[in-house]
Amino acid sequence: AGGDDPARTAPSDAEPNSSPEPELEQVIRYTRAEDGTRIAYACTGKGPCVIKAANWLTHLDLELSSPVWGRMLAELSEDHELVRYDERGSGLSDWDVEDLSFDAFVRDLETVVDAIGCDRFPLIGISQGAPVGIEFACRHPEKVSCLILIGGYATGWRHSDDEALKEARSAALTLVRHGWGENNPAYRQIFSHSFFPDATPAEIDWFNRFQRASTSTENAVRFLETFSTIDVRARLEQVGAPTLVIHSRGDQRVTLEQAREFAAAIPNASLLTLDSSSHLPMSREPAFALMMERMKRFIADNG
Repeated sequence: AGGDDPARTAPSDAEPNSSPEPELEQVIRYTRAEDGTRIAYACTGKGPCVIKAANWLTHLDLELSSPVWGRMLAELSEDHELVRYDERGSGLSDWDVEDLSFDAFVRDLETVVDAIGCDRFPLIGISQGAPVGIEFACRHPEKVSCLILIGGYATGWRHSDDEALKEARSAALTLVRHGWGENNPAYRQIFSHSFFPDATPAEIDWFNRFQRASTSTENAVRFLETFSTIDVRARLEQVGAPTLVIHSRGDQRVTLEQAREFAAAIPNASLLTLDSSSHLPMSREPAFALMMERMKRFIADNG
C-alpha cells in the first residue's frame, strides 16, 4: 500500500466535468501485483466490507461524480465499507503494462483483497467484472459470502455462434481504434449509445469524456480483445456462494438470454430482470431503485 495521491491521471481536457462535487469521501491507496504493476484502490463508507471487482471503464476519482453510476457507489457506501479498484491499464492504476489477460485481472483482485485484509465479504461484479468475480469465488470460496453479478456473462463474443454479432463487435473494435480519443458524434452515437441507449445528450457526453479519461486508445482495444475471449462456463457449476444475477431486459451489450443461461448454470443463483435498456441502470430510472433494494437485501441476508 502507498500514499493517497493518484499516480496516473488523464489530461485535463479529456476529463469529464466533475460537478456536482462528489459527496463521498474516499482514501486512495496503492498495492503492487506480483509483476510489479501498481493497482490503485479506494475505500468509501464504514461498516462491513463489500468489494466491487474492477470492470472496464473505471476511474476511482472521476466515477464518484458519475451521473450514470455515482449514486450506486454512494448507496453501497451507506452501511458498508465499499472497496473498489482500477484494473491494470486504466484509471489511476498503471497504464503501461504488458499483461492485460483475464488471469491478470483475477490476480489484481486477489492482490487488492490481500492488501485490505478482509477475510470474508460480498463480491460485486459488473459486466466483465462478473466472470472475474466468478473465477475469484471458485479459487477462494472461503472468502466470498455472496456474489452479485450485474450485466455479466460467461463467454466473450468470439465464442458466439452468431456471425452477425461477431461482425458487429469486430466493427466496434475498429470504431474504438479510430474514435476513442476523438470527440466524434458518430462514435458517441454508435459506441456510447450501445451502453446507454436512453441516455440524455449530457449523459452521453459525460460518458464519452469519461472513456477517454479512463484509458488509452491502445489499451481500450486490448481490453476489448481480452474480453472477447473470456470463457468461465466450466466454472459456473463450481460457484458455491449464493448468487444474485441482475440484468436489464433491453441490454444491447449482453443479451438477456446470456444472463438466463448464466443464472441457470450457477447452483445457488437467482435472476432479477429489470425494465431497462441500460447495460447498468442509471440512477434516474425506476429500475435503479429496484436493483439497489434487491442488492441491499441480498447483502444483508448473505453478507
